[in-house]
Amino acid sequence: MSYCLNPHCPNPQNSDDSNFCLTCGAKLLLRERYRAIRPIGHGGFGKTFLAVDEDKPSRPPAVIKQFFPQTQGTSNVEKAAELFHREAVRLDELGKHPQIPELLAHFEQEGNLYLVQEYIDGSNLAEEIARKGTFNETQIRQVLDDLLPVLHFMHYHQVIHRDIKPANIIRRHSTTNQSFLNPKTVGQLVLVDFGAAKVFNETQIPGTGTIIGSPEYIAPEQARGQAGFTSDIYSLGVTCLYLLTQISPFDLFDIHEDRWVWRDYLKGNSLSPQLGRILDKMVASQPNKRYPTALAVIDDLHPQTLPPAIRQSLAYAEPVSTTTPASPPPVKPQPSQPSTQFPQPQRVSPSKKTSSWRCLYTLTGHRNAVTAVAFSPDGENLVSASQDQTIEVWWRKTGKRWYTLTGHTNWVTTLAFSPNGEMLASGSRDNTVEIWDMTKGKRWFTLIGHTDGVEKVAMSPDGNLLASASRDHTIKLWDLIKAKQHFSLSGHTDRVYTVAFHPTGKWLVSGSRDQTIRFWDIQTGKELGRLSGHTDWVRDIAISPDGNILATASRDGMIKVWQLQNLQWGLKRTLRADEVDIFTITFSPNSQILVSGNQKGQVDVWQVETGMLLETIAAHSQDVLSVAFSENGQQLLTGSYDRTVKLWETRS
Repeated sequence: MSYCLNPHCPNPQNSDDSNFCLTCGAKLLLRERYRAIRPIGHGGFGKTFLAVDEDKPSRPPAVIKQFFPQTQGTSNVEKAAELFHREAVRLDELGKHPQIPELLAHFEQEGNLYLVQEYIDGSNLAEEIARKGTFNETQIRQVLDDLLPVLHFMHYHQVIHRDIKPANIIRRHSTTNQSFLNPKTVGQLVLVDFGAAKVFNETQIPGTGTIIGSPEYIAPEQARGQAGFTSDIYSLGVTCLYLLTQISPFDLFDIHEDRWVWRDYLKGNSLSPQLGRILDKMVASQPNKRYPTALAVIDDLHPQTLPPAIRQSLAYAEPVSTTTPASPPPVKPQPSQPSTQFPQPQRVSPSKKTSSWRCLYTLTGHRNAVTAVAFSPDGENLVSASQDQTIEVWWRKTGKRWYTLTGHTNWVTTLAFSPNGEMLASGSRDNTVEIWDMTKGKRWFTLIGHTDGVEKVAMSPDGNLLASASRDHTIKLWDLIKAKQHFSLSGHTDRVYTVAFHPTGKWLVSGSRDQTIRFWDIQTGKELGRLSGHTDWVRDIAISPDGNILATASRDGMIKVWQLQNLQWGLKRTLRADEVDIFTITFSPNSQILVSGNQKGQVDVWQVETGMLLETIAAHSQDVLSVAFSENGQQLLTGSYDRTVKLWETRS
């Protein structure tokens, strides 16, 4: 059976060998590989379908989530679209944890947005309790043992789920995609539906958040738009109360006495005083009276010895495997026990009290996050790339949009100009690199060879070679004169997020999710060496224009500055502005200033020689994903997850 995904199709049922709907003519295959079988859920803004992946011989099952706005009003549609995109971003960032569905694809087709993710073969806990009745203490402890490490993992990565409830917890029935490093066990609980998830932001103004989640299970502060890490702990606790009683949580709380009365509904189930105290603390109305972290709950559940299975599951949350997992942010490390998450040095404060930069223009028009920005070499234009699959070209003098480049079929993630400005390269999550003729404003040719999304492209100083870094763990070198692959560089053991040529053009540098920085000879394609020291993904790298300094930025909140001495890179210093993900860094043309963009929407300006944080610019309302200096160093371009591009000019 094949099911038509056209939401207006009157007869969506088709045979399993059809490629087009016999009723409305719509394509039945998404991205030429995913075939919907039957609907399994729906809401006001879309549907969920069971599907198969026909690109693989085994035709494994998958889940398709389709977003299609109807008539709910512009603001509601925009908010729903934002949540839909957010779910894809969060699933992607959380990686391949065995108890979180893996994101397989995210794209737009025929006017609708789609998210494809791993299919979890099982039933949710709401279905399970309806079929089998209430849980006993042993079962509740198993729920907590299974899910608290998942909460720890999410919170470590600064993600709050915000919609934990029985219907969003699935018990796996079968083992799929099992591997030694990523076991997926029968009976294991899986947390699904990250559409309501958000990234924790310490600068969020109380009272300005959005109320999201299921009313019966959300914490009181979340109902006021102020969700935090403990809000997830509260929702998990309330879920346990429902599983013990099969009574609506609304009826388990006495509003007149302002207390939980869940013990009155235990229906003969005996519960140990220890577990009762733990649940009471998890569902305390005031956040400061709850457990501060998921690890604290685990410690109370197992005061003596941590079971091996839980210890193993906690290892997924760490950048490197440890026997004692660190607490998730925003808990500050104690001086007597240096944190493995955010090593020394300690946070520094800007030296300047007033900003040296003023915003000239805010460029709007992208429908989704701005992932890359660049100045054209002649200084006439600004260019921006977005998750909306477009590249916008703007007039620098006026801040007005000139024209749009289209052709990618998934997020555009990166941009790079040739030195003469006649050629622009763009990389995308559609696995391709497009080469654009900027003298004509149209696509020239496409480079195909990566098997997963392209995260970064870089031009060689002479403009003859292009390097592309990919999620498929490789870097490819392309001969732009012949429009074909020159080398494929293999060695990284995880996604390669960034790549840059040395100004001499003789070698290049790459940074990866495997936490290493590697050096490559572009003549032979051989690895020359590597650097380590970051404790999380290497997000971006930058080489100073004079070729003497290498800067590496990581999700561990650190920027490491390396100096070239006697053909060897030595660590000069480590910079830390805050405990947040650093997405992007770049040097000024004179090599004296380093600029970084982070998860808080801030741009930090560093003095390279001294390592001094000169100032912090409150540039955007969300993640700063890309920064670029103008040719004279007097202007700065920033792109953000808030969908805007901003042009800044120094006052000095």
